[in-house]
Amino acid sequence: MRPSQLPLPLSPTPQLSRADLIVSPANAQAVAFIDSWPGWSVATAALYGPQGCGKTHLVTIWSRMSGATVVSVRGISENLPRGPLAIEDVDSAPVALARDSALFGALEAANSTQPLLLTGREPPASWAHELPDLASRFAALVSFPLREPGEDMLEALTHKLFADRQLSVPDAVITRMLHLLERSPGAIRDFVARADSAALAQSRPVNLSLLRDLIAEKEGQAE
Repeated sequence: MRPSQLPLPLSPTPQLSRADLIVSPANAQAVAFIDSWPGWSVATAALYGPQGCGKTHLVTIWSRMSGATVVSVRGISENLPRGPLAIEDVDSAPVALARDSALFGALEAANSTQPLLLTGREPPASWAHELPDLASRFAALVSFPLREPGEDMLEALTHKLFADRQLSVPDAVITRMLHLLERSPGAIRDFVARADSAALAQSRPVNLSLLRDLIAEKEGQAE
């Protein structure tokens, strides 16, 4: 029987610098826009795409370049900070008049010295709202999609997620992972966390044997 140890409740620190960003056709337009700071031709813009596609990474890069304050839409109020501002996950919070009023105020206040960057899962024109004035504001946003990554990007992302946890994993294991898992950044992120926890608890390397055990465990839970 392999020795077991209690995993420490520590979360890896994601590496969110510009050098750590993986650029591919799935995110190239959004990356080019962020890289163009401070030469933006608009005061407000939006990034949109599925969970795990890299929106927060790009927001973090822009925040470091611009000094922007980053807030979640779930915590916003009409007393937003002055200066560059990013509001994340606009379409993930329940629609409410208070939320809409705060968003409208931020859009109204945006200018060349107080730019505003919004993020969401769906294109801004489809973001739900109660305040009628937001419909035209959302529809008029200059927006950049981040799409589901392709094979090369998923492989690079998986290597990065393991590297963030200071784990060196053979290419064969990563190739097999991508073959067996749902092909989305969120699913890969969750599985890497499980693999790290299991490897630590069981004093095992992240190899094909551990991968098979985790997949079997997952399939057993789904039955």
